[in-house]
Amino acid sequence: NYPISYIINYFVYQISYFHMNNIIHRKKLILIDLDGVLNGYKGDYKRNFIHPPKPETKNLLKKLSKNFEIKIFTTRNKLLTAKWLIKNGLDKYVSDITNIKESGTYLIIDDRSICFDGDFEKLKQNINMFKTHWV
Repeated sequence: NYPISYIINYFVYQISYFHMNNIIHRKKLILIDLDGVLNGYKGDYKRNFIHPPKPETKNLLKKLSKNFEIKIFTTRNKLLTAKWLIKNGLDKYVSDITNIKESGTYLIIDDRSICFDGDFEKLKQNINMFKTHWV
């Protein structure tokens, strides 16, 4: 259990370090959703509880963070998410937590999305047939 001041100071340091590192190395930004992608969420949302990470999560973030800047893309409380990252040893692979699709984002990974390929008819079909992987 970490004090709030520690978590805030830690993430300020992390953000500063990652920001400078990414300016120098020009890493492309990937936004990764938390619930349903990195953890075991299956539609059973609880405001103050985040499911444990999936077994592959740490390895994925470790590999991706070598070539990309990684930000957690979630509507969850930022402090709760930061605590979850620290508790699970994932914070060193993540530069920030955001709920904003940022300009210049290279890719968004989310369990509730459809990739648009320019075909509106196909898009309408995909919307009507959409299901998350955990349904």
